[in-house]
Amino acid sequence: METFDRARAEESLRGKFRKKLFVRFAKGIADYELLQPDDKVAVCISGGKDSMLMAKLFQELKRHNKFPFELVFLVMDPGYSEANLENIKKNAQMLGVPITVFQSDIFENVLHIEKSPCYICARMRRGNLYAAAKELGCNKIALGHHYDDVIETILMAMLYGGQIQTMMPKIRSKNFAGMELIRPMYYVRESDIIAWRDYNGLKFLQCACRFTEGVQAEEVTSKRQKVKELIHMIAKDDPEIEQNIFKSVENASLSNLISYKDKAGNRHRFTEDY
Repeated sequence: METFDRARAEESLRGKFRKKLFVRFAKGIADYELLQPDDKVAVCISGGKDSMLMAKLFQELKRHNKFPFELVFLVMDPGYSEANLENIKKNAQMLGVPITVFQSDIFENVLHIEKSPCYICARMRRGNLYAAAKELGCNKIALGHHYDDVIETILMAMLYGGQIQTMMPKIRSKNFAGMELIRPMYYVRESDIIAWRDYNGLKFLQCACRFTEGVQAEEVTSKRQKVKELIHMIAKDDPEIEQNIFKSVENASLSNLISYKDKAGNRHRFTEDY
């Protein structure tokens, strides 16, 4: 890592990876109206490849300065090991990302929960991020979920949840008034994130979860990983599969659904106006 060249990494976002990373990042923000003038965004960094790249893309967007907005690069320490936290700080320094770190004890609180610990951990992490961001004067938090996360979520909802829904590009917080969650990496492919990481010789955290520490990767097979492998297998023969999964929640026809819920949560069946 001594040979890391920050200028080269930043230039690669303007040159080699511009169309696949920056252009798609900017398009997602424009299409879903994720940024408005005078927003103050907490860019949430977990230490992985997605959120670290998101931080650099936000810096590049800020460089264009089309309208005024502020950025805070927020890192929550939910109980990382000393080595993992040091890794995040080191990468942030190398990449020129001025992070703000705050502590929480989420890992400790969920360590002994047997039922759905990952779900509870995710909810607690999000709540802590909202609270810290609001305290810093932010009105939005940005998470690094990408295109592949979106299509995997669509299939997971169908296969494991028996429902049609997706990971939305933006959500208003129900518990923190005036706060919003945005996902500006919505159009960015994971393979392109990996390509940028490897091109620049960067090494980010894979998984810093306390539940998986000391456990071999093959023993931690999640539902998401199964769905990821399924999509990859099918897409080998038909590359349009991934795009079709994404478009399926854009082209939903209520008249061709047996039943659906409206915004108020009321269920309607097709027989109502058959």
